[in-house]
Amino acid sequence: MTDGPWRPTLLLVHGAWHGAWCWEKLTSVLRAEGWRTRMVDLPSAGRQSGVQDDARTIRAELESIDGPTVVVAHSYGGIPVTQATAEAGNVAHIVYLAAFQLDIGESLLSFSGAPVPDQPGDLEAVPEDPVALFYGDVARPEAEEAAKRLVPQSTRSFADAVTQAGWHTVPSTYIVCESDQALPAQIQEKLAARADTVHRIASGHSPFLSKPVELAALLAAIGDSVQAHMNGRTS
Repeated sequence: MTDGPWRPTLLLVHGAWHGAWCWEKLTSVLRAEGWRTRMVDLPSAGRQSGVQDDARTIRAELESIDGPTVVVAHSYGGIPVTQATAEAGNVAHIVYLAAFQLDIGESLLSFSGAPVPDQPGDLEAVPEDPVALFYGDVARPEAEEAAKRLVPQSTRSFADAVTQAGWHTVPSTYIVCESDQALPAQIQEKLAARADTVHRIASGHSPFLSKPVELAALLAAIGDSVQAHMNGRTS
């Protein structure tokens, strides 16, 4: 690969209970292939922050990136990414990785058919048996180490509704994780119907840990496609 004038930066946005640390294995592969990557730590992980707070964090990071960006959102991270990318001028593509690609007026709870409390509680504890839920196809020692790094998640972030949706105007790709125990594939397929393109990977909920090379290759292919499109527009 060689850098072109419009080669995008990849901004990776983690899901609930996680942090930017979860992308480290994937970013080492991507950077070895010459990709520029950025990550954020969402305030809703460990603090009583909501979707808008997370979206502001994402927008601030986007504003610090010079040039076009492909935003990769995992799981819950799809919600603030959807919110944030509606106002960001440098987002060329959104990738939803087993993520909630919600529409305006939807929250994680409402989309899931769960009641939305008027006064959300403080923090949602880390789920029971996170190894099985999130890391079922990750080597056991690595999965157990990852589980130790999880933190309580703001309950408010699950209740907050999306007020604007970037994927209405920004091209999007959905990556279905076919063996996902946290967000079942049949639910992902419903969300994926909102994306412009759909790919599938034979993995659990966290392919950035279980299949980083395969996921990196897929993200690189998406990034190359975005670059080709941007170069075509500017040639």
